[in-house]
This record gives sequence, C-alpha cells and structure tokens, in this order.
Amino acid sequence: MRPLEGIKILDLSRVLAGPFASMVLAELGAEVIKVEQPVQGDETRGYEPFVKGEKESVSAYFMAFNRTKKSITVNLRNPEGQQLIKQLSTKVDVVLENFPVGTLKKYGLDYAALQVINPQLLYISCTGFGETGPYAPRKGYDTVFQAMGGLMSLTGERGGGPVKPGLPLADLTSGLWLCIAVLSTIIGRQSTQEGAHVDFSMLDGQVGLLSLAAARFFTLGEVPQRMGTEHPGRIPSSAFVCADGKWVQITGADQHWVPLCNLLGLEAWAKDPTLAKNSDRINRREEVIKGLSDAIARLDRDEMCRRCDAVGVPAGPILQVDEILSNEQTQAREMVGEFSHPLIGAFPYLKVPLKFEGFDPVQASHPPLLGEHTDEVLRELLGLDPEAIEALKTSHAI
Repeated sequence: MRPLEGIKILDLSRVLAGPFASMVLAELGAEVIKVEQPVQGDETRGYEPFVKGEKESVSAYFMAFNRTKKSITVNLRNPEGQQLIKQLSTKVDVVLENFPVGTLKKYGLDYAALQVINPQLLYISCTGFGETGPYAPRKGYDTVFQAMGGLMSLTGERGGGPVKPGLPLADLTSGLWLCIAVLSTIIGRQSTQEGAHVDFSMLDGQVGLLSLAAARFFTLGEVPQRMGTEHPGRIPSSAFVCADGKWVQITGADQHWVPLCNLLGLEAWAKDPTLAKNSDRINRREEVIKGLSDAIARLDRDEMCRRCDAVGVPAGPILQVDEILSNEQTQAREMVGEFSHPLIGAFPYLKVPLKFEGFDPVQASHPPLLGEHTDEVLRELLGLDPEAIEALKTSHAI
C-alpha cells in the first residue's frame, strides 16, 4: 500500500504547477483523473522538446509532469460536459484547478456550486495572484511571479542585472505548495468531516519563500542585493573556480574555518583570532574571498573536494545536469527510473525523492495518451454504458 491510496483527485489543471502537484500525489498512491480539452488536450502536449516514436512524437515537457495519471477528455464549455464534471466531483475527494479567476464560475463548476452536491469536497484553486486583491484579474507565468515575488531581484552577480534561475522555480515550488494544500485539507477533513476551499496565489507562494531575505529586511531594514553565489551573512559560502576550470561550492561555519585554512595552506589565517568569528570575516569580506579564491585556484576541483571531505568541511562540486544524473550518489539512491510509453517505448524519468519504510515504494506509470481513460472512468465511476458514452462523443461533450 502507498500512503495516498484510496484518495481520488479530479485534476482540472494544466501546464506545470498543478500537473506537477497532481503527479507527485499520484505517485504517492492517489488516483488522479486528469481532465483535458478534447482534441488538443493540455497545452504542454504541444511543447518542445519532442521524443520521436515510430509513429508519433511525444512532448518530453508533458511527460515530465503527467506520469501516473488517467486522462479523460471533457469539453467544459459544453453543458453536458459540465454535468459530467459535476457528477465526477461527487465521486472524488479533491478537485484541483488553475483556471483564471471566475472562469469555472461561468461554467457552474466553482467551489460554491460543487460544494452543494458534495459537502466534503476539497477544492484547491491555483491562480497567479489569488482570488482577492487588486491583481486578481491579472495573468502571469513562472517568470512573472519570479520577478514580482522578489526572487529575480536577489539572483545574479554583484553589479549585474537580475537573473532568472535555471529552472521554473515559481511553477515548481507552487506545485509543492499545492501538495501541502491537498494533504493538509485531507487531514483536516478527518476532524471536521466537511469540505474546504484553498485559494492559492502563485505570487503568495513566492513571497512565502523569501524567508532569510525578509528576515534581514525586518531586522536590519536591509534590501538584499545580488551577490552571485555568496551568502549575505556567512563566510565562507561561495562558489570558487578551481585550477581545472571547474567550480566548487564551499559553505562553512566557524568550526570549519580552521580546517579549511589549513587544507589550503593558509595557516596564518587559521591562527588569526581576528578571523575566527563569522562576523569578523564578513567585515573583511573582499579580502577573505580573494584569499580563498587565490588558494582554491591552485587545486583541481576533485582534489579540492577530496581535501574538504577528509576534514569535514562542507563542499561540493558544481555539477552540470549530465554529471548529476550519472553521479554515483544519484545512482545509489535510484533517482532515475524508466517507464514504458505506448508510442515511444522505454523512457527515463526522475523519481519522487521519498523513500518509505512501512509503505510500498513510490511507483510511476507512463503519462497517459489524450483521453486514454475516458471510457473507463465514465463507465466505472459514473456507471455509463457504451451507448451513453457514444452519445456524449456525438454531442462533443467528450
């Protein structure tokens, strides 16, 4: 048994944040029914890059966020399609949606409408700016929320412009916030026996991650500036280039200072009481960073990491994607799995990074073909016979 077995989720979300959340929940055991628009499906089915199969190509983007789900096609603009969603909402625990504010209300599929027919329904809404406030009608994408939420202002080299992180962090972290929303309401419902609506704003999600930057502002009135890989309140904590042109990240505390200096041949600094405390080193930031940089530049990356490991100084090589995916630790932890897709055959994927004792292992299956499970879900959950399903197809409801 997996942790979420028995939980049913009707997933009306598209693109990334919502689908990422529902995929994680599916691989933890929930039954996720992904609702897609007939013919075109989730927009990301058309996103590059594509994996070429013998007969068709499949979007790797779509596959990255839609494993282990069932796909049904329902036309939400069609009254019969709307009725199907209402019926399905009585058979599930959770509805997850990320439509613009007010869209589902026009279709009679908002929380107020569905809660009437399923009082225990947990309804999770993910919008760009939330359902209240002056920005509620606005639209946005991952990079907009990174920009407005403060992340971009903190990211980049000293004196340079703002930089977008290499991953869609607003989308990905929003997906994790959505997982928390689903799990917390499931647990809360055990006590209340009543449903709930969660209004999640992706901008709120980014503001909620400011953590240390906000703490410094609240404490010091400081507006944090871009510092590259350096830490505003800790030295050493930075990336350094090594003799072979590769990079290492070193992040230590006071107890690591002396062994770091000794392994770098900086014995005078190791004995200098005016550098023993982090606050002292911060006051001499430029001098200390330059001295460490010069010393580290004399060693190859792997040798630098070996020396740090030997004396317990926290350090790690800055690995590229190909390096970390083939890394011995990644392999030992079995983070890369493989599923069999009906159109392209075997394809690798990244596993959910949770390992359980007391529950069955996390499992994954191929991302569904568009509408692959429509007949099955309508037959098994709603009891529709083949004639009724065919009639819905004729009316373009599915």
